Amino acid sequence: MEKEIFDLFEFQTRLKEGIECLFPSRIWVRAEVSAIKARNGGHCYLELSQSNSQGLVAKANAIIWSSRYRFIAPYFQSVTGSPISEGMVILVEVQVNYSQLYGFSLIINDIDPEYSLGLKELERQRTIERLGKEGLLELQKGLQLPLLPYRFAVISAEDAAGYRDFIRHLDENPYGFNVDVQLYPALMQGSECPDSIIAAMDAVLESGADYDAVLILRGGGARLDLACFDDYGLASVIAQYPLPVLTAIGHDQDFHVCDMVAHEYVKTPTALADFILGIYEDEDGRLSSLASRLRLAVSARMSAEETMLQMLRSRIRGGFSLKIAGMDAALRVLETRISSADPRRMMERGYVLAVDGTGVVLKGVAGISEGDRVSVMFADGTIDCEVLGCRRN
Repeated sequence: MEKEIFDLFEFQTRLKEGIECLFPSRIWVRAEVSAIKARNGGHCYLELSQSNSQGLVAKANAIIWSSRYRFIAPYFQSVTGSPISEGMVILVEVQVNYSQLYGFSLIINDIDPEYSLGLKELERQRTIERLGKEGLLELQKGLQLPLLPYRFAVISAEDAAGYRDFIRHLDENPYGFNVDVQLYPALMQGSECPDSIIAAMDAVLESGADYDAVLILRGGGARLDLACFDDYGLASVIAQYPLPVLTAIGHDQDFHVCDMVAHEYVKTPTALADFILGIYEDEDGRLSSLASRLRLAVSARMSAEETMLQMLRSRIRGGFSLKIAGMDAALRVLETRISSADPRRMMERGYVLAVDGTGVVLKGVAGISEGDRVSVMFADGTIDCEVLGCRRN
């Protein structure tokens, strides 16, 4: 039998006709970007792939011509907040192409950014549902943050603007509050981000340091860049962590699964610094209030004690005055009685006082004999006498 022989170009041409005949119009293809490179001329070359549990199952080269790329790339980034990059799953509108020189390729005419966002959101909702079923959403809320937390382990990229803002905000606080912060560096975006943060959290525990809380800082970014903070594995570790975990990952429009399971979350690193400083401000205000109340209480007590002392002094003075007045009155009575009993007063009224020779007052004639010497005392003098006789009544 005679062999049918094709030269290479004819063979490739027939392949081209056959392949392009199967897909004469554009079709939508879902694939992961495994490699991407934009050339200086403006064309963008991608490697698209698909994997399953066994590994890589399909791969194809794709091209976005410069005339389309200058529109597709900025639009995709404006919607998703992130440029087209490796690891993304994208939905592309392609024209199947086969070249006799370069082989099979896909010419990308358009990319649907909403699909990439929707895929991440669907995965996020599944993660939240799983964490809820496992009872992990509220575990961190049961941990107690110290009244005045002082030592913090910070997980962030060392050169991240959010980390620098956080440190500057703490250092420049107007109250002079001081906290101890130790950085544990980690990747804060990309497919390796969750494992990197988990490794840093393990390092915190292995350090043996007595930290009050762990802070995870990033400070915002593109929505797809932050998708790693919706990772189930990372959220599960945070939820079951033995220390309170506080997160400050995104801007105002972002809320991630890691935020949901954390003990506390705020929007930005500076807001987290304000949260920490606010704890100190509240305690300082409470202490100031207590000091003010204590001063008022002491002042009121001292005023009351002073009033009581004044009353006591008044009562003591009044008591002494009454006592002295009573004693003075009694003294005057005694003086009057003494004065009234003074023999000289009686003698002034005509009475006399007789005494024997030894000076003993004679109260009667008993014991007086003839010849005894007696003295008779008058108000104006004394007469010495000799008893010539004694008559008894």
